[in-house]
Amino acid sequence: MRGKIETIGVLTSGGDSPGMNAAIRAVTRAGICNGFTVKAIYRGFDGLVNDEVKQFTTENVSGIILQGGTILKSARSKEFVTTEGREKAWKTIEKEKIDALVVIGGNGSLTGAMNFAREHDICCIGLPGTIDNDLYGTDTTIGYDTTLNTIVECVDRIRDTAQSHERIFFVEVMGRDAGFLAQNAAIACGAEAAIIPEWSTDVDQLAQFMERGIRKSKKSCIVIVSESPKCGAIYYAERVKKEFPNYDVRISILGHLQRGGRPSAHDRILASRTGVGAVEAIMQGQRNVMIGIRNNEVVYVPLSEAIRSDKPFDKKLISVLDELSI
Repeated sequence: MRGKIETIGVLTSGGDSPGMNAAIRAVTRAGICNGFTVKAIYRGFDGLVNDEVKQFTTENVSGIILQGGTILKSARSKEFVTTEGREKAWKTIEKEKIDALVVIGGNGSLTGAMNFAREHDICCIGLPGTIDNDLYGTDTTIGYDTTLNTIVECVDRIRDTAQSHERIFFVEVMGRDAGFLAQNAAIACGAEAAIIPEWSTDVDQLAQFMERGIRKSKKSCIVIVSESPKCGAIYYAERVKKEFPNYDVRISILGHLQRGGRPSAHDRILASRTGVGAVEAIMQGQRNVMIGIRNNEVVYVPLSEAIRSDKPFDKKLISVLDELSI
């Protein structure tokens, strides 16, 4: 490991999330403001493997805070997963004289950063860039708030059709193994139910949802479902068709439209604060931590904790939805 840190590398990895550009901007400008050289790495860890690196100035990040996606592009690197791929990435680090690496991404991206840091003794700092909100140690992740608002807008529109035609809509949202998006979107949309990984749903529970949401005075129903290869919206819709054949059932899978769009004010602020926090962490000699916001304070969370600890899910939210959906 080189002694004094002079050059910071920054990359975005994994699934894109609204606010990543704001984070890139914050790391770049905070780095330059504090005397560092900042080098941007394109296409995530693939770019590190293939030496797609460019030195950034403040002008490179001008006007990007309002843009969705990531100007650095992103990729899920199969090569970086291998020892040989990480060796190639390290050669790029040495060639470009990068002393510290800021990785903006989710669970898989921060896992890659942790492994890389352990193998090559380089300072890696993670920023929580994922719409799923599933990283431990931060109240919210970059992109979550924007995605939640996108889902709410979509479901509000679906509600119009559900009520007009007296239909049951199963709306599938992203979230991977976490139900934060589905549960909170259901509350915000006034949905009748949310089916999430944290609360397994069997036949009786689905019947309760139906009984509670479909009454003589309530002919339409919205159920928000967390994506799942086995038990997604299609699975539950098919069950209702079989068990409650009198109801008109429809499915809406929101898909990747949830990832796009201009980041909300919350996500821009979160990205800006954590981006500045990453540079401050480097200046303080912190290593291999994720920058989070907890109780409105910037915190440093070891990468191993951020990716391996289960983020607490407030099950009181389930009761809130149950009471308000009668």
